[in-house]
Amino acid sequence: MGDFDAAQSEDCLHLTVWTPAADGGRRPVVVWLHGGAWQSGGAALEWYSGAQLAMQGDIVVVSPNYRLGALGWLFIPGMVANVGLLDQEAAIDWVAEHIASFGGDPTKITVMGQSAGAASIACLLARRPRFNRAIMQSASLGRGFRSIEQAHRLGRILLQAAGARDLDEARTLPWEALLRAQQAPEVVEALIAEGDHRSLFALVSDGDVLPEHMQSELQAAAGRADVLIGYTGDEMKAFPDAPMDEAGRRIGDEIFGAPSRQWAQDAAAQGRGAWVFKFDHAPSDAFGACHCVELPFVFGTLDRFRDAPMLHGLRAQDAQRLMGKIQAAWIAFIRGGSPGWDASPWIRVFD
Repeated sequence: MGDFDAAQSEDCLHLTVWTPAADGGRRPVVVWLHGGAWQSGGAALEWYSGAQLAMQGDIVVVSPNYRLGALGWLFIPGMVANVGLLDQEAAIDWVAEHIASFGGDPTKITVMGQSAGAASIACLLARRPRFNRAIMQSASLGRGFRSIEQAHRLGRILLQAAGARDLDEARTLPWEALLRAQQAPEVVEALIAEGDHRSLFALVSDGDVLPEHMQSELQAAAGRADVLIGYTGDEMKAFPDAPMDEAGRRIGDEIFGAPSRQWAQDAAAQGRGAWVFKFDHAPSDAFGACHCVELPFVFGTLDRFRDAPMLHGLRAQDAQRLMGKIQAAWIAFIRGGSPGWDASPWIRVFD
């Protein structure tokens, strides 16, 4: 995707609204939840500018931040789990209550997310959703959910690395100490020993914010929203040390592809509209159709991604063709219709 330089702060719970006009127009709304393994990224990055999408579709685009890393996802006894997820939920509540002032319709909210953001949507739908349409891009549902025991063990090791013996001491630490501790060798070793190939921070089946057996709740959650869901052809090529051959494709399908197709089938079985896509255009041999590669086409921000290694080799005619087709499909769905192809199990391939 490239790199960026942005300020970091614990005071991060802001959102950005792009609207064609704050005129009481009651436009459909899309709320964007960015990816980054729950520990990196930011909603206000130029990569995710909603300006072009808002004008192209006459829709309102809202991009909220949520707490990342230890600030949003650390879980030890005495703490609330998944507070980053609760941040997302609070942002959606804010949109439902205030978006009419920005020309949006609070009864027509689509929540759109990629990677960690898409997996978070699954969990929001397992709670008390104030939306009934979802766009889920490369949701990592095949990695499952962290147990209470796993989260507590990682959390204790991280606090020790940060220099805190207990929760009270942790609350006196500057946030920078928590972020530094995330890279401590003992924390990395503990994550590897867990053996489930998850990121350091992930959604926790804590029995309070999320059901203790969250994996078994996915079927019911899928029945709570119409969905446009999909994945890329070479998901794993974005990840260091991942296999780059057919084995890598199989792993990518286990983590991203198969769970997405299953989600769509579960949604359709419960009477929901469900459409599946696969992004297979591969501008570069090195990265192929990797994780994140569809993002500049969705947002119409190809100029902001001009230095992205994953797009090296992209031809101008392919860029415009794909952007036009993808934006037309996404906007049609956000506006309440079909994206323009047959419902699940049929798969629309963008290549």
